[in-house]
Amino acid sequence: MDVEENFTRVLQEFSEGKVQSEDLIPFIYDELHVLAKIQRRKFSSAETLNTTALVHEAYIKMVDHSHQNWETRSHFYSVAAKAMRCILVDHAKMHKAQKRGGDEKPVPFKEQLIRDNKQANEVIGLDDALSRLEKLSQRQSKVIELRFFCGFTIEETANILSLSPATVKRDWNMARSWLYKEIQKS
Repeated sequence: MDVEENFTRVLQEFSEGKVQSEDLIPFIYDELHVLAKIQRRKFSSAETLNTTALVHEAYIKMVDHSHQNWETRSHFYSVAAKAMRCILVDHAKMHKAQKRGGDEKPVPFKEQLIRDNKQANEVIGLDDALSRLEKLSQRQSKVIELRFFCGFTIEETANILSLSPATVKRDWNMARSWLYKEIQKS
């Protein structure tokens, strides 16, 4: 049995109450670590993202919501993409507040996720535009989250969302164009 099938099986058993959340830890951690490595490469500086910190933050965020039944890998990846998006946006906002001398609490780990104001503005601008897109097209918003925040290919995204690669590619192109225009307006 390959890793994906095993992960899917454990998620299904969890949703059926056959396994405890503790049994999910190795699977969740491994999957989040892969996603965090992809996310780390999205930013130009090697020090921009601390992979372990992003994994830990995402894990905590997801375990806090472990009452959810992750019946499929698709659902798990959607939740993971949303968690990583929230983490990046929260840290971008914190970074901006600290730059303005705000009284924000310090980042809870040794290295910051967002290193400069430009990057913080980009992440916050993307999040704002993505929230507006979500109201217009949830499917396109999911495609952006999975491709941008999890780093999945068109084929992987199509598989996760049960869509054709052509549909994902079309949604990806349309959503990116729409987001670019929205971000430029801001």
